[in-house]
Amino acid sequence: MKKNRKAVLGAVAVLIAILAGALAWTSAPGDDRALEAGRGNPDEAAAGAVAPRQQAAASGATRPALTVTTTTPREESWPVTIAANGSVAAWQEIVIGSEVSGLRLAEVLVNVGDRVRRGQLLARLSAETVQAEREQIRAALAEAEATLAEANANAERARRLDRSGAISAQQIEQYRTAAQTARARVQAQRARLQAQEVRLSNTRIVAPDDGIVSARNATMGSVVQPGAELFRLIRGARLEWRAEVPGADLVRVRAGHRATLTGADGTTIEGRVRVVAPIVDPQTRMGLVYVDLPEPGPVRAGMFARGTLALGEAPARTIPQSALALREGFAYVFRVGPDDRVVQLKVSVGRRIGDRVEIVEGLDGDARIVDAGVGFLVDGDLVRIVERAPS
Repeated sequence: MKKNRKAVLGAVAVLIAILAGALAWTSAPGDDRALEAGRGNPDEAAAGAVAPRQQAAASGATRPALTVTTTTPREESWPVTIAANGSVAAWQEIVIGSEVSGLRLAEVLVNVGDRVRRGQLLARLSAETVQAEREQIRAALAEAEATLAEANANAERARRLDRSGAISAQQIEQYRTAAQTARARVQAQRARLQAQEVRLSNTRIVAPDDGIVSARNATMGSVVQPGAELFRLIRGARLEWRAEVPGADLVRVRAGHRATLTGADGTTIEGRVRVVAPIVDPQTRMGLVYVDLPEPGPVRAGMFARGTLALGEAPARTIPQSALALREGFAYVFRVGPDDRVVQLKVSVGRRIGDRVEIVEGLDGDARIVDAGVGFLVDGDLVRIVERAPS
């Protein structure tokens, strides 16, 4: 029995020795140093074992959140513009109709889109009836001139007989009156002939000015009426943009200011303000600005267009678009402090040109800010700053 007990105790002792060796093998070097340093003092040994873990935690807390490059605001001179919308229309439209009634359209020579010159024949009315009436008036005029010649001769003879007393004064007066009446009839016939010549010329419908045919209602063979519209021209082929501008901005617009439109195919069209409307619509509170378009390009009358009116230039403090963070409807930038920690600043933005944004307020001119990756930062983050690679 005693031998068995001694054997069990020996086995336990061996097991304890094996476990002690394993624990010694897996212990950290720092712990060994701590045990060596604090041998004979358990408190010093415990402090030596905890110190490396505290240093590791501290080094993890100061790790940079992001590697960034920085920039400073740039002072520039930017154009001051007003955005506007409006329709493109003809500068002036010419309505062409007939002044002669009851005549048939014998020929139509132009169509929509044709460019015409001043005096160019657009259409022709049948002129046979007018020509016949003109010949009748010419015949009546010849008859009146013959009657006038006879009346003048009778009046001249009566004037010669007046001194001899062979004819009464009443008869002499009758001859003079007859001569004056014949002269008036000749003048009336001449006026009728002139009117008929004008009527005959009106059978030729011509362009009153250069332009482009924008509408055609003339149909060959139809009988026209006075005042009926046959053609419509865009005078001088000139177009204008009628931009609608808020009344508060209308007072800043002047004749001669430059305007820029964007065409339907993306092309840019330049124009100049010709006149500013003197009134504002009381319902919409918008006023019209008339912009001449010397080279309209693909723009056509009736199109809706967007554009801007340039009012001059003004200084602007600008930053890259990538340096701006938009959160909850507000704009922010991240300024880098002396300790390389960022401070979130709320800013107000203004104009935008290309990839740069104007900062109206909230940022000093010499502030150093993060110029990219701001979406990954929060206030107080530590950043690692590197130099921007040369472009």
